[in-house]
Amino acid sequence: MISENISLKPYNTFGIDVNAHFFSTFDSVEKLGQLLKDFQHVPLLVLGGGSNILMTKHFDGLVLRNEIKGIEVVSENENEVIVKSGAGEVWHEFVLFCIENGFAGVENLSLIPGSVGASPMQNIGAYGVEIKQVFEKLEAFEIETGTTHTFDNEACEFGYRESVFKRKLKGKFIITQVYFKLSKSSALNTTYGAIETELKSNGIENPTIKDVSDAVIAIRRSKLPDPKEIGNAGSFFKNPVIDESRFLEIRSKFPEAPSYPAGEGKVKMPAGWLIETAGWKGKTISKNEGNSEAKYGVHKNQALVLVNYGGATGTEIFDLSTNILKSISNKFGVELEREVNII
Repeated sequence: MISENISLKPYNTFGIDVNAHFFSTFDSVEKLGQLLKDFQHVPLLVLGGGSNILMTKHFDGLVLRNEIKGIEVVSENENEVIVKSGAGEVWHEFVLFCIENGFAGVENLSLIPGSVGASPMQNIGAYGVEIKQVFEKLEAFEIETGTTHTFDNEACEFGYRESVFKRKLKGKFIITQVYFKLSKSSALNTTYGAIETELKSNGIENPTIKDVSDAVIAIRRSKLPDPKEIGNAGSFFKNPVIDESRFLEIRSKFPEAPSYPAGEGKVKMPAGWLIETAGWKGKTISKNEGNSEAKYGVHKNQALVLVNYGGATGTEIFDLSTNILKSISNKFGVELEREVNII
């Protein structure tokens, strides 16, 4: 069924109220193909969970929501298992399926908002784990030809919050199925961030994958706002990778500046630290709109997260991000990059 002039507010986690000229869902490759045939030469936007997008204007075209579901084990041996998931599955529900079945590898990625289909597109990552480490292959529908192609790990050209689908193949394919290679033995990664501290505080010395997942969920909930309560898209900016010489200049002025190794002569800096040190953390912007007051800003607990407290436009949030980029450049000589897709 095709809907016309429908609000996309329920379909993006920022809660931005913009309209789509046409809107529909698809739960199979066949239905997707038919929709694209019926709407040839019309601008197209495909949504999953709507969790990594900032809508700045109405969309004068066709918006499709991916609802291809289903999770199944397709092969396994004594040590490993290949699990296939429809791209329209909720990512965290997929993680819970893996945990319930004793499949290790994605527990550090618990509670990340969005769909399974977005996970390889963004090469999502958290607490020392990235999708590329557990990714086997994916199937994607080519919009121009109507054919399905398979992409393995190498073909996806994964980078930091990047893949080929965000660069040279952007807008050319729609991911329909994703395959993951997971472990039946728990080779846990608990050294990154506050996971070990959280486990110790709960008296857990020999954690299971569920223990690690629970720890990650607790940490994320303590730091990050729930999109169901406060509009946001998670981390808005990427952590910048800079020359070590530039970092040493920064550390000479800010001795507490944190960093992580990022290859020869390079270091990665936490964008959240840069934004907080520049004075943006917790900043709220208000405006009057008739009898209502719209508020948006930078979250009080995590400077990486821009939030819509209600009624803000996508343009206002985009302009806020631009001001933050300029501020960080002026103060530190570091160029931040947006992680969120701007429409």
